[in-house]
Amino acid sequence: MAAPSPDRLRFSEAELLRSDDYARPHVEAGRRLHGGFDAEGRYVPPRMAVRSPAIDAWTESLRARGGDLLAADSSLLDGLRMPNEAQQKLLLQEGLGQTFWNTLTITGHIEARGRLLSDMTFPEFSDVLVEDTAEMGIGHLNRGLLKAHGIDEGGEPEKGIGGHDIMWFALRDLAFGAGAYPEPEVPDNIARPEEEIVFPEGIREGHVRTLYFLLNLLMIEFRAERGFRMTEAMLRDPELFTDRRAEAERAADIVGRIRADEEIHVRSLRLYLGELRQAHFDTPGGPVPGHEIVDPLWEGIVRWATVEQPKLQAEQTRKVLAERILAHADGARILAEFERLSD
Repeated sequence: MAAPSPDRLRFSEAELLRSDDYARPHVEAGRRLHGGFDAEGRYVPPRMAVRSPAIDAWTESLRARGGDLLAADSSLLDGLRMPNEAQQKLLLQEGLGQTFWNTLTITGHIEARGRLLSDMTFPEFSDVLVEDTAEMGIGHLNRGLLKAHGIDEGGEPEKGIGGHDIMWFALRDLAFGAGAYPEPEVPDNIARPEEEIVFPEGIREGHVRTLYFLLNLLMIEFRAERGFRMTEAMLRDPELFTDRRAEAERAADIVGRIRADEEIHVRSLRLYLGELRQAHFDTPGGPVPGHEIVDPLWEGIVRWATVEQPKLQAEQTRKVLAERILAHADGARILAEFERLSD
């Protein structure tokens, strides 16, 4: 099926959910997963036949109006990490794989929560913006874009097709074998707490919460990308998983496919937020430039994610890992080396 015209800016939900035709389906560790492979064996992400060209078209339209994608990427989070890559490798080499197992499992459960995006209806920004949103990405949030994002994360269980949630469980089981460790406790929330929102005067609360949700979602995607890079590095390290080397390489391939899927999530979120920055909010006091609303909220999330949250997370994680390490027969030595490798 031919791609849409590059100057077309309105799309139906059915179009934005359409996938390419695959030469063969995506199956790993006995699980049917989303996406598929072309005739040359290259992975093709799901729901991209129209969604990707649409994002490109809206991006060019935004730039033609003088705007651009929100200027941010995952390098924001290049600071403190516990455990870091060297520490994670040490734990795996010393037979303390539970930490990495837990990370893969928790990631899968958190991805599953993203399925809610496909079931929610968000406030329409057309109700609060001066500009017409019919030919913008933000005018299609409830017309397939967020639904596609949610299905990417949580799959289509009613069809027996797994999304990123099942992909993480599949690659975990490839690397470790099924049931290697008990199920870990999954954190309730990984976004900045909503009670810290400062509501701009004259903007409807529901729309501010939606904007805040989109900003938090982008930061979560950035955090995920950093984790994905480290996960892939661990799985491809020839000194690790030596008794399951081929399976670990296959697991790393799945991480690479998830990263390919996630690229459009980051690109689309930066688009929505760029459109909102460039537009004007209609308030009782008159139109307010979107960047005056978006930027302070984003700055608060960035401060939390780069300054406040990493310190808290590192302190909590260190206590858990120290206890786990010291339960090892050679725990004192391993803990000393673990601390030496700290950021």
